[in-house]
Amino acid sequence: MELGYFTMPSHPPERPLKDGHEWELQVIRWLDELGYKEAWIGEHHTAPWEPHPSPDLVVAQALMQTKNIRLGPGGFLLPYHHPAELANRVAMLDHISGGRLNFGVAASGLPSDWAMFNVDGNTGVNREMTREALDIILKLWSTNEPFEYVGKFWTVKNPEMMYGFLKPHIKPLQKPFPPIGVAGLSKGSDTLKLAGERGYIPMSLNLNPAYVSSHWESVEAGAAKTGRKPNRREWRLVREVFVADTDAEAERLSVELHMGRMMREYFLQLLANFDFLPYLKHDQSVPDSDVTPEYCAKHNWIIGSPATVAEKIEKIHNDVGGFGHLLVFGFDYVDHPQAWRHSLELLAKEVLPKVKHLSA
Repeated sequence: MELGYFTMPSHPPERPLKDGHEWELQVIRWLDELGYKEAWIGEHHTAPWEPHPSPDLVVAQALMQTKNIRLGPGGFLLPYHHPAELANRVAMLDHISGGRLNFGVAASGLPSDWAMFNVDGNTGVNREMTREALDIILKLWSTNEPFEYVGKFWTVKNPEMMYGFLKPHIKPLQKPFPPIGVAGLSKGSDTLKLAGERGYIPMSLNLNPAYVSSHWESVEAGAAKTGRKPNRREWRLVREVFVADTDAEAERLSVELHMGRMMREYFLQLLANFDFLPYLKHDQSVPDSDVTPEYCAKHNWIIGSPATVAEKIEKIHNDVGGFGHLLVFGFDYVDHPQAWRHSLELLAKEVLPKVKHLSA
């Protein structure tokens, strides 16, 4: 098993944008020092609790401040980017990274983002645009030959040379392209089917193991279309994790500080609007009003002492049938930085050795 990190990024609305950005860079430096394999940074445009529209700005700066960790958007919301522009920007970022770039893509799930960009997400247009954009990007990266791609949403040309010296020339450093990751949340996720279909990295966002098990079924369904055999070692699970010296301390530092506040004031309300609260329940007779940070700490989050957290990871691993990477869900502990640093360190130095043997 490997450790990584997934950050929305999430910050309270009163946090100055620059301060939130600096926190993400600080955490990524810690992750690099502690041996975490990778970090993924999200993109959102209309969520004050997820206030970063440009994951590549974090990635570009973090690459200059780290040595080993792989970094990438988690992911670029493809409906909101012109594929040719993004193909060139990601390829350049791959060169800057020296080959440490991951390329995460997503279809966008916030209705307020759909409204801002006039994308009809209710009928799945965002998913259609994601597939088309990715096809165009990969075609631009795969050939120097002139072509014209006439799609439903974009028309893109790879033009012939002009004046004897003007031509498309920017390709990724990693061949044939950086590893592609796709995140999924909904049951029967179309993006996770895409991961299976094309052999991309599947990332499941933080819901209970019984629900997340259906995500691997989506990966397998997609893989069956193209005759692939998906590898559970590539499967990433994003989970809320907090490790402290004792179980009681971990509960206090998670529920009473930013993790609990963000869940109470934003994320649980968001999931309720998407009718996702049932996927957090250990028993469907539990009323929605009982799904609180305290409830999640007891039934969903991976929190506790190193020994307790190791036990919980092993149980989840067995419940879902095996996965290869645990991605820590990022939170804003700007006001208690050492608590978050200590949690990340305990997970890497004391918990990982206890679960390293788990094989997907």
